[in-house]
Amino acid sequence: MALIAAFVIAPRTLAARTSGSGFDDEQDLAGSFRRAFAGYWSSGDREFSPGLERVVDHWFHYHVAKGVIATILLVVLVALGILLWKAFLGATGDETNGRAVLASAGVLVTVLALLSLAAVMANIQGATAPFASLLPMLGTGTGAGAGAGGQSPTDTFDQVRQRLADSLSTDGPSSPVLDVMISDFARYHVVMVVLSGIVAVLLIGLSVMSLRKAAGTRLSDRRTRRVLRSYGVLSAALALVLAVVAVANTTTAADPAPPLLALFEGGW
Repeated sequence: MALIAAFVIAPRTLAARTSGSGFDDEQDLAGSFRRAFAGYWSSGDREFSPGLERVVDHWFHYHVAKGVIATILLVVLVALGILLWKAFLGATGDETNGRAVLASAGVLVTVLALLSLAAVMANIQGATAPFASLLPMLGTGTGAGAGAGGQSPTDTFDQVRQRLADSLSTDGPSSPVLDVMISDFARYHVVMVVLSGIVAVLLIGLSVMSLRKAAGTRLSDRRTRRVLRSYGVLSAALALVLAVVAVANTTTAADPAPPLLALFEGGW
C-alpha cells in the first residue's frame, strides 16, 4: 500500500528535484508544454527550445521515477503472491475459510502484479520517448496563452494537423519540427514492440512451465494442479494479448505519420 501511494504521489516531487524544474500540477505542466511547443513550432528548428527542453526533461524524470517505483512494487507483489499461493496449497482440509481468504488474496495480488507490469512497460515507453508521450497534451485546453513566437496553442494545433494532412495527401516535404515529431512518435511505438515481445516470450515460458508442472503433479493433488493450470492458461492468454499489442505497434512504427494525424484528429 505504501508503494502504491508512492507511485501516485512521489514521482512529481522526485522529477522536480532531479530535473531541476517543477510544475504545480499536471494542468500546469500541460499548459507549459503547449506554450513551449507553440514557440518550438514557430521557430522551425529541430533543436528543442529551452522552455520545451525543460518540460521534456521533467517528463523524462517523471516516467523514470514512476518506472522505478512500479518495478519495486512488481517485485514485492510477485514475492507476496508466491507466499500466498504456497500458503494456500499448504493449507489443511479443515481450514476452508482460511483457504478462501488466501485464494482471494492471491487473486488480488496477481491482478495488482499485472497492473504493475503494465505500469512498468508504459513508463519505460514514456521515458524512452518523453516528447511523443507529451503530444496528447496538445489537444487539451488549447486556449491557454501564447507561445514564444506569439502564436496561440490553438493555432499551432491546427497548423500541425493541417501540415500533417498535407504531407500525407501530397507526399510533399515536411518541416524539421514535424520530422522530429514523427520520428519520436515512431520510437515511442518501437519501444512497446520490444517490450511486448520480451514479456510475451517470458509469459509463454511461464505458461509452458506451469502446464508441465501441472501435468506432472499427482492426480490426488487437485488444488496444486488447478492453480498451476490457471497460471498456465492466464500466461498464455496474456502472451496472446501482448502479441496483438506488438503487431499493432509494429504497424504504427512502420508508418507513423497517419496514426500521428489520427492523434491530432482526436485519436491515439
